[in-house]
Amino acid sequence: MMNFDNFFWWPFAAAFTGAWFVIGIIILAFWIWMIVDCAKRKFKNDLEKIIWILVIVFAHWIGSLVYFIVVRMYNPHGLAKK
Repeated sequence: MMNFDNFFWWPFAAAFTGAWFVIGIIILAFWIWMIVDCAKRKFKNDLEKIIWILVIVFAHWIGSLVYFIVVRMYNPHGLAKK
């Protein structure tokens, strides 16, 4: 005999899993965007750039968010041209 109680919940489980997958892709794209932004941005010296890249790489989305908030507050005009 088949139990239909679990059959009712599978669309919700699939939607929940899909939503987390999309959120993960968005966080990954934001993380990569911040690494690229940091690599292209002109800093006062190279050590500052290296430290920011290490913070972003090792702290993942939290480091990316900190970089986004701190650097964008001081230089909101975007990437500096070399």
